[in-house]
Amino acid sequence: MALQARTEARTTKRPATRGQDAVGLLTADHRSLKKLFDTYKKLLKARASRSTKSEKANLVQQICMELTVHTQIEEEIFYPAARKAIKDDTLMDMAEVEHDSARDLVNQLSNMDPGDALYDARVVVLSEYVELHVGEEEKQMFPKVKKTRLDLDSLGEKLKTRKMALTEKMSSRPRRH
Repeated sequence: MALQARTEARTTKRPATRGQDAVGLLTADHRSLKKLFDTYKKLLKARASRSTKSEKANLVQQICMELTVHTQIEEEIFYPAARKAIKDDTLMDMAEVEHDSARDLVNQLSNMDPGDALYDARVVVLSEYVELHVGEEEKQMFPKVKKTRLDLDSLGEKLKTRKMALTEKMSSRPRRH
């Protein structure tokens, strides 16, 4: 009897149909981007062959797409809700400026080829910007947001829906490389 009550209590706390909350979804994006950047850094150590250039181009295209989608859903959905909930304009303003810097590098990379001067440097600097930004979000912003009454499950659903739409739209664009 007690086991049945505990099982029912667990299933009523969080329905199985729920997805990731907002912080979980954004954190998963961060991990995905880190893996992509780590893969790129491994390619830098490989010999500079034609296949490596092609691999770099494809990898950078994936990084830029994921980063663009991620920053857009944060700016459209998460940041306005977080800004209102935590009332820390300095933290939120810094996050937006960091996005601007990353967006600038993404735009530069989208007009380059892996053999171009400074291509690898731009990817590495982008990686460093993203790492810094992720650290600030995960150590400062997300803990503050979690302490508020913000409905992170509902916000997560909105982020997921918008992310899927943006990813589909960007995936249908013709590739440069």
